[in-house]
Amino acid sequence: MEILGTTLRICVDDLEASVAFYEGLTGTSALRFERGGVSVAAIGCFLLMSGPESELEVLRKVGATIAVKDVDEASAALTRAGARVIAGPVPTPAGRNLIALHPDGSVFEYVDRNVTV
Repeated sequence: MEILGTTLRICVDDLEASVAFYEGLTGTSALRFERGGVSVAAIGCFLLMSGPESELEVLRKVGATIAVKDVDEASAALTRAGARVIAGPVPTPAGRNLIALHPDGSVFEYVDRNVTV
């Protein structure tokens, strides 16, 4: 499995104020989308999420988002290594993702940019 990078996941109360800060910090514009009642802004290596506490509670359990070349390949590699895929792969606005539980109890999201329309 080829890992291309990681994204830090941050749950925020005030998405607009946070977007302004991280856009200023990184010098890049936010890519925005909605997912399951949660407003999301991707800015550089930061993924800002804001929404109902019931939704954010689940999202906070995921340690980081890991970009991979191919989610199917990642799923196979994770399974071989002893991880358990607990959700996905599913399509997202930016590609596909899955959630994996590592043997040590860590939970990570794996994403690719293979957009299927």
